[in-house]
Amino acid sequence: MAPILDDQTLEFVSRSPDQTQRLGARLGALLRGGDVVCLEGPLGSGKTCLAQGVGRGWGVGQTLISPSFVLVREYTRPANGNQGRRGVRLYHVDLYRISGADEMLSLGVDEFLGDADAVFVIEWAERARPRIPSEHLWIRLSFPDRADQTRRALHFAAEGARHAALLREFRREAFGA
Repeated sequence: MAPILDDQTLEFVSRSPDQTQRLGARLGALLRGGDVVCLEGPLGSGKTCLAQGVGRGWGVGQTLISPSFVLVREYTRPANGNQGRRGVRLYHVDLYRISGADEMLSLGVDEFLGDADAVFVIEWAERARPRIPSEHLWIRLSFPDRADQTRRALHFAAEGARHAALLREFRREAFGA
C-alpha cells in the first residue's frame, strides 16, 4: 500500500512490531497538549504496540502498559522550563471493556479530552465515537494479509486543522514527503 498524499489521510504498511513502535515514537515526539489520537483495529492488530511507541516518543520514562483492566493510565513528563506548572500528561485509554459511548463518561476522561495539558491515546476508540472530540487523529490498524502476522496496514485520518498539521509533520518525519 503506497502512502496517500493529501492533508487529511495517509496509508502505509508496517512490516514488523519494531517498525510500528518506531513510527509510533515519531508520532509521539510531535504530540502536544490537546492532541487526541484514536486507535481502531481488531485484537492483535498492533494498537498497544503503536501506543507504546507513541509513549516512548512523547517522553514517557517507562513502557506503556495496556490499560485493559484499569481502562485509563496516566503518564507525566515535566513541563519544559516551567517547574511551577504541572507538566503535560499523557492518558492511555483502553475502551475494550466498555459497553457503549456513555460508559466512557464514567471514566472521567471527558473532563480532560482536548485539554491543553493532556494528550490522549485511545485504544478501541470506535466504541465511544460519539464522545470523541471532533478534532482528532484516527488511526485504523488492520491485517493486510492474514498469512503474514507481522505486517499491519495503518490508515491515518486527521480531523481539524491541528491534527491535519500533525499528520503533515508526521509524514515529513516518517517519510520525508
